[in-house]
Amino acid sequence: MTARGGRELDELDRVFTALAHHSRRTILLVLHLRGGEMTSGEIAGRFDYSWPTVTRHLRVLEQAGLVEVVLRGRERVYRLHAGPLFAVGSSWIDRFQSRS
Repeated sequence: MTARGGRELDELDRVFTALAHHSRRTILLVLHLRGGEMTSGEIAGRFDYSWPTVTRHLRVLEQAGLVEVVLRGRERVYRLHAGPLFAVGSSWIDRFQSRS
């Protein structure tokens, strides 16, 4: 496999790992339905999880490139970034369609 192919698979793995947990998928959906942007406190207020658990989920989403963090004063604002979701989806599907 080429280095490019390896990087692409790493990106796929990060996004699929982020999407593997129900809570992270729900966070993405809530962000989408709320206009694509929420503070960490607003996100945490939607769940019955501890603050560290929500923070851990947000970190996984950030590492996958599915959210980006913007600092506004002392607040961390999370913005939905769906581009990697579409790129990974089409890349994964294309691999199988080319064999059909």
